[in-house]
Amino acid sequence: MKKVILSLTLSLLVAVGVNAQNASDWYVGTGDIANVSWTEWSMSPTVGYGVTDKLMVGLNVSQSDSTADMVMDVHARYFMTLAGHDVFVYASAPNMETDNLSIGLGKMFTFHKGMYIDPKVVYNMGEKTTNLTLGFGLKF
Repeated sequence: MKKVILSLTLSLLVAVGVNAQNASDWYVGTGDIANVSWTEWSMSPTVGYGVTDKLMVGLNVSQSDSTADMVMDVHARYFMTLAGHDVFVYASAPNMETDNLSIGLGKMFTFHKGMYIDPKVVYNMGEKTTNLTLGFGLKF
């Protein structure tokens, strides 16, 4: 069942990307780089597409080490103005499972030709923890 949901989600993301490539921005970067020590560094590449000016959907792939299973994280960001600040609300479903849903609030700081940093506060509903995460990448 997970493979069917993953295939449908990826197909939807590709279809949206092909149909609206000139309408919005692509985001390529990393997932959370703040939650690892320097001795346990791992890459978690992420790619996203701005479906509208206010909504970005994406996919993040991570694997903590060679013995762990790969985790595919589908996420979305909704950009809005809150108390005079441009922020985004964030939702993420690791391995497309809503049992471990993460929600959060963050701000994207864009600088130097589309490079960005996006700190966010994220609450993980499955683990019942709140974390500060930090990602960076390119927007084009």
